[in-house]
Amino acid sequence: MSEKSNLEHPEWPEWFDGKRINEPGFCDAYLATHRLAFTANAFFTPEGRVDDLNILREEICRMIRPYTFSSVTKKVTSIMDLLQMMACKGDLPPQPDRIHLKNGTLFLDGRYVSGKSEIVRSRFPVEYTPGAPEPERWLRFLNDLLWPEDIPTLQEYIGYCLIPSNAGQKMMIIKGNGGEGKSLIGSVLFKLFGVNAKDGSIGKVSENAFARADIEHVLLMIDDDMRLEALKQTNYVKSIVTSQGKMDLERKGKQSYQGWMFARLLAFSNGDLESLYDRSDGFYRRQLILTTRGKRPDRVDDPFLSDKLCEELPGIFNWAFEGLKRLAANGFRFTESERSRLSRENAKRSSNNILLFLEAKGYLRFDPNARIYSRDLGRLYQYWCYQNAYPPVKNKTLTEFFVAHQEELGITYTNHLLTRDMREVRGFRGMGPALPLSSLNSGWGQPEPTEDQE
Repeated sequence: MSEKSNLEHPEWPEWFDGKRINEPGFCDAYLATHRLAFTANAFFTPEGRVDDLNILREEICRMIRPYTFSSVTKKVTSIMDLLQMMACKGDLPPQPDRIHLKNGTLFLDGRYVSGKSEIVRSRFPVEYTPGAPEPERWLRFLNDLLWPEDIPTLQEYIGYCLIPSNAGQKMMIIKGNGGEGKSLIGSVLFKLFGVNAKDGSIGKVSENAFARADIEHVLLMIDDDMRLEALKQTNYVKSIVTSQGKMDLERKGKQSYQGWMFARLLAFSNGDLESLYDRSDGFYRRQLILTTRGKRPDRVDDPFLSDKLCEELPGIFNWAFEGLKRLAANGFRFTESERSRLSRENAKRSSNNILLFLEAKGYLRFDPNARIYSRDLGRLYQYWCYQNAYPPVKNKTLTEFFVAHQEELGITYTNHLLTRDMREVRGFRGMGPALPLSSLNSGWGQPEPTEDQE
């Protein structure tokens, strides 16, 4: 029947017999003319990931519409499901040694191969132009926005985001008072990265188990206006920044699965990224913090500056690639100015006032023969907070901090400090109060706890 029908109607495709569409036959014919792979819940082509599945659906609909007269939507969905199975590949492993561009592939060693010969995870919508002019307008914009010593850090970070690698184990925050134009960096990067960049929220990533899967296939997540609420938990953010392989991802209503995660995080903010409970150094050492320069009073803003900057995309790419090569040559250790390091230390201290308490004079003394009960340490700390208008953390958090930094501070935590009546209580050897504890009541209004309250 099918062969006869096709002979009588040579204009009919092989997958149509005059009455029905042969779905496997359609998929075979489609895959014979379209290089397509399905893996990790997404379709990939030589152009990179298919970001909008509606484009694929519309193409299939146009192809079958002349040969079906009812249930077109159902038929398209059925073909899409079958196409996923027939185009299924085991995996498309990341390729951190190369960058796929609009006109070819550029390797980190400088080699360039023109054309699009393979199915790839990502491809940038900009052409590689070795002789592209230096992006003068872009560099002038950065010189007005950032301190000169911080521009190499930004150059390396943008270059770092060009490849699927978390070797640098850093996220970046660019902060200012507002109105400096820092968000223009994000506008340019969205044009440079195309579907490989996505708008998102660090706050959402930190608190929503499904948010990581939303950035599974992108190289850069941009938080254009980072909210200043302290993060309740940081494990999701830290895992994204440091992931060296596949991680567990979840989508609503579906079984969790293992997926590659190479989304680097870039945030623009009016303040620091803080944690409500995470006082560890690990949370802050993962941050590169750049501070913008103040807006010049005589500066006249150009409403079309973003478009003008994007005219220099080939040159901006070359500039970022130079940053990537420098970063790779330095073992993925970022160039970081003293200003940037100080910004990170200040962010850590402002988020964790225990560090400020440690630096304050006249409260604690460090001596191998000194000792202090945990109760009295808490009283000293709360007194310092009262005098400096800081909200105190819980005594448990305070004790855990000093326990974690015993070696660094030269102290020892013990459960066997003896009180005057020979009872054993918790405390530290190697440090003690630098002022009489009886003086804490004066002008403070806090009752002195008894030893039984220890």
